[in-house]
Amino acid sequence: MDIKEIQNLIKFVAKSGASEVKLEMDDVKITIRTGSDDKDEPKTYVQQIPVAQAQAPAPAVPAAAPVASTPAAETPAATDDSKYITIKSPIIGTFYRKPSPDKPVFVEVGSTIGEGDVLCVIEAMKLFNEIESEVSGKIVKILVDDASPVEFDQPLFLVDPS
Repeated sequence: MDIKEIQNLIKFVAKSGASEVKLEMDDVKITIRTGSDDKDEPKTYVQQIPVAQAQAPAPAVPAAAPVASTPAAETPAATDDSKYITIKSPIIGTFYRKPSPDKPVFVEVGSTIGEGDVLCVIEAMKLFNEIESEVSGKIVKILVDDASPVEFDQPLFLVDPS
C-alpha cells in the first residue's frame, strides 16, 4: 500500500464520520481514529510486520499525515524566506533526488514546477514514494542532501510561487 492510497483512505474515513477504522493486510496494519482529544483530525498509524514474525506484536509507527496536512505540506517559512512556500516531507524515509542512480535529478535550483510534478522520491519500508508538488512556481532552494534520512514534516524544498 503506497502513501497515496493511505492518504485517500484517511480522507475517506474523515468524510464518512467513522470514529475508528482498522485495516490489516499481509504485512501492514493501519488504524485511523477520528475525533481525538487534541484536535478533530484523524491520526493514522501504519505497522509493518515481517512475514516471519507475523504473530509477534510490534509498536505502531506514525506514517501518514492527518487529513488537514495531506496536501504535501505547503506553509510559508518563518525566516527571511517568508515569501517562499516550504514543501515538507509527508513521510519518514530516505530522500532521493533521482528515480535511480543512472537517471537525472527530478528538479534543480531554478527549475520551474507545476502542480503534480514529481520533485523527489522518499523510500519508506522498501517502497519508493514519489513526492509531487501541490504548488506551481520555481525551486529556490533544496534543503536536503541526496540519500539523506528525512523526518515527517521536515522541509525539503523552498518554492517561489510568483
